[in-house]
Amino acid sequence: MSFSQLLRKEANSIWEASFHHPFVTKLGEGSLDLRCFRYYVLQDSYYLSHFARVQALGAAKAVDLQTTGRMAHHAQNTYQAELSLHRNFSEKLGITEKDKDTFVPAPTAYAYTSHLYRAAYEGHLGDIIAAILPCYWLYYEIGEHLKESKPEEPIYQEWIAAYGSDWFRTLVEEQIARLDAIAETVTESDRERMKQHFIISSQYEYSFWEMAYTLEDWPVNEKEKQRGFNEGLSI
Repeated sequence: MSFSQLLRKEANSIWEASFHHPFVTKLGEGSLDLRCFRYYVLQDSYYLSHFARVQALGAAKAVDLQTTGRMAHHAQNTYQAELSLHRNFSEKLGITEKDKDTFVPAPTAYAYTSHLYRAAYEGHLGDIIAAILPCYWLYYEIGEHLKESKPEEPIYQEWIAAYGSDWFRTLVEEQIARLDAIAETVTESDRERMKQHFIISSQYEYSFWEMAYTLEDWPVNEKEKQRGFNEGLSI
C-alpha cells in the first residue's frame, strides 16, 4: 500500500462524512439554499488566496527546480482557474466590492488556513503536500460522486463540472504521486507528522461544509445577534 493509499484509508470515515454532508448532497440535488453557497464562495475565495500562497511556499521549499516550477504552476492555476470561477460566481450571486471590503473570515476558514501555514513554515515540502492534498483530492472525489447530478441551478452545475474535470484530475494525481515519492525518502517520524497534517486537513474540509451550511459566525457576534433578538421580543 502506498503512503497516499494509507492516508486515504485512514481518512475514509471523515471523507464519507463530507460526501453525505447536506451542503454537498443538496448542492447535487439543486436544493441548497443560495445564501449558503454565496457564503461559501466568499469564504472559499479567502481560503484559496491563502492556499495559493502555501503552494508558493512549497515551490520555495522544493529541492529541485522542476518541482519548484510545478508547485509555482499549481499556485498560478489556483489564481487563474479557481479564483476566476469564484469571480464568475460572485457576479452571479450579487457579491459586491463592499461585501469583499467588509469580509471577515469565519472561524473555520481562519483556522484551516492557519493550519496550512503552520505545516508550511514548520515542515518541508512533504508536510505542505500532505496538508493541501485533501483539498485537491476530496474535491475531485466529490466531483466524481456528483457528476451524474443535474441540479437545475446553473451555478451548481458549473461547480460540479469544475471539480469533476479531467484537467482537475490530472493536478490531483500529480500531487498524489509527489507525496508518495517524498514519503519514500523521509523518516518514519516525518511520515507520521505528514499523516497528521492530512487527517487534520480532512477534518477541516468537513468543517468547511458545516461552516457554510450553518452560516458560521464568530461566537460573540452570535451572542450579540441573539441579545438583540431577545431585546426586540421584550419591547
